[in-house]
Amino acid sequence: MTTRRIFTDTVSETMGVETTLQNISCCILITPALVTCQLSGVAIPIASIVVGAQYLHSCPIQRYIPIYLVVMGAFGLALPLLTCKPGSNDPEANNQVIRCNAWNSIVSLFLFCWFIAGNMWIYSIYQPNYDPAAGAYCDKTLYLFAFWITTLVYIATGVGIVVALVNRCVRPCVAGGVDVDM
Repeated sequence: MTTRRIFTDTVSETMGVETTLQNISCCILITPALVTCQLSGVAIPIASIVVGAQYLHSCPIQRYIPIYLVVMGAFGLALPLLTCKPGSNDPEANNQVIRCNAWNSIVSLFLFCWFIAGNMWIYSIYQPNYDPAAGAYCDKTLYLFAFWITTLVYIATGVGIVVALVNRCVRPCVAGGVDVDM
């Protein structure tokens, strides 16, 4: 009898208990993560709008940084409303699907270009002068907020890629068992 056969028999016998335990642990672990993501998905755009508006004229060295924050925050809050999803699978609704895909592509392209522009505005003056008396400056709160919000996008993207790769590589091993014939 192969190791794979033994593993398969054991899994099929305990499948009911194991599935129940997985569902419970999934709910316990995923629910706080989803709530955290949803709250940060609202809190970060609101904070961006507030900081950008409050310090709108407090960065003469790069006057677009507060505008960048306000626009990104506004789009972050409005994105669910701006995203178009066709509601039916009716063949006559094909034009609606095409329009929705075009609209979503335009909004995504704008946000990507705006993000790249924000990167240029923020990182090009890295470590700006924070003292208004010394000439061209950028308010410390404004600059550091914009810097870290932008940097966190890269960190989150990296973590997401790592999680996706690990999930892609590990899940087949766990789900199918390891076939070791001796």
